[in-house]
Amino acid sequence: AGEIIEHPSGGAEQLPRLFHRLHRVGKGRFGGIFSNPRHLHQLICHQFRESLPEMIGRDLAEGGKPIRAGEGGEKRVLGHSTFCHAGLTGGRGAFMYRNMTEAEKPKLKIYLAAPRGFCAGVVRAIEIVERALAQYGTPVYVRHEIVHNRYVVDDLKAKGAIFVDELSEIPDDGQPVIFSAHGVAKSVPEEARARKLFHLDATCPLVTKVHMEAERHYADGLELILIGHSGHPEVIGTMGQLPQGSFTLIETVADAESFTPRNPERLAFTTQTTLSVDDTREIVETLQRRFPKMEAPHKEDICYATTNRQEAVKMIAPDCDALIVVGAPNSSNSLRLVETAARAGTANSFLVQRAAEIDWARLGQIKSLGITAGASAPEVLVDEVIEAFRARFDIEVKTIVMRQENVSFKLPKGLRA
Repeated sequence: AGEIIEHPSGGAEQLPRLFHRLHRVGKGRFGGIFSNPRHLHQLICHQFRESLPEMIGRDLAEGGKPIRAGEGGEKRVLGHSTFCHAGLTGGRGAFMYRNMTEAEKPKLKIYLAAPRGFCAGVVRAIEIVERALAQYGTPVYVRHEIVHNRYVVDDLKAKGAIFVDELSEIPDDGQPVIFSAHGVAKSVPEEARARKLFHLDATCPLVTKVHMEAERHYADGLELILIGHSGHPEVIGTMGQLPQGSFTLIETVADAESFTPRNPERLAFTTQTTLSVDDTREIVETLQRRFPKMEAPHKEDICYATTNRQEAVKMIAPDCDALIVVGAPNSSNSLRLVETAARAGTANSFLVQRAAEIDWARLGQIKSLGITAGASAPEVLVDEVIEAFRARFDIEVKTIVMRQENVSFKLPKGLRA
């Protein structure tokens, strides 16, 4: 968001080498001086994922207006950027970027959903790794991503955590191994005990609750249905609590319609904790219509954090031209927030891991924006996204609180202060 000003003619040959490369300035912004129009064109293609002619044409079509003319060629306000675009298709020259002034920025109202971001299970899992590092030193091994967020994982790696896919990758050096918040099959701690590995379990207590429910139903001789997404670590861990074949996985309403139980009067269901509340309700209603005697969980399996974040998105979505979910593409609860926003009326909803992934062209000339974050996304990434919009818009941020959260979970005994 700014202006590119042409350097006086012929000045490029005298520019120091320093000016021939891009300089990063500010939070998420870029700036520098370019000795060849191709350098500028490459920057635009990289930053905005479209060519300079495409960008100029689109921005002019969206209401760009002349601001002045001069020896460097006509300058126009092009959407959120101002370019001196004379001679950009050939010849030599230098171009300098400057940030847009506050007066030039279009207004944008940002609705910040609350609650958002870290849930109690994620806070607990991260704290287990950090306390283990402080108490036992490096390295601390973690089986799979402790939570589904690259920023969190990289931060813990920098502190000395080593992430592995399987226990076979861990040497017998006496250092602790931690199981992720999503839970693991029973075979994993059994393998750890067989190797005498010191292991700590960071499974979310609400996932453990689902495991215990399933074991109780199995002990009662009931056929088990698990509503969830195939291949998700939590589903793998839950199905791994019981002998193979004990669960039937139901993912859709169509699955629920076609399911044939061994005995329709001896059924029970449980669910993954991070599902869409609305989608799961439809599946459960289908199953209950077909099998009225099917036993349900004593308390909702979809966790409080998943439910609250989806309800918060429903509150803000009708007022938003677009909505951004900060989260990871392998985070089930983050993906469900995108779906929830679209269902609630904000069709232009999408996921980003960091501010650098924001698709500015997709946003267009928005006047209102919703922002939320999945349960494994730290607030620092939300702040980063807000600052990226602040660089391009005159923003007003309004937090919409759907519900306050005060849930916390105890750490394993060996790590408590």
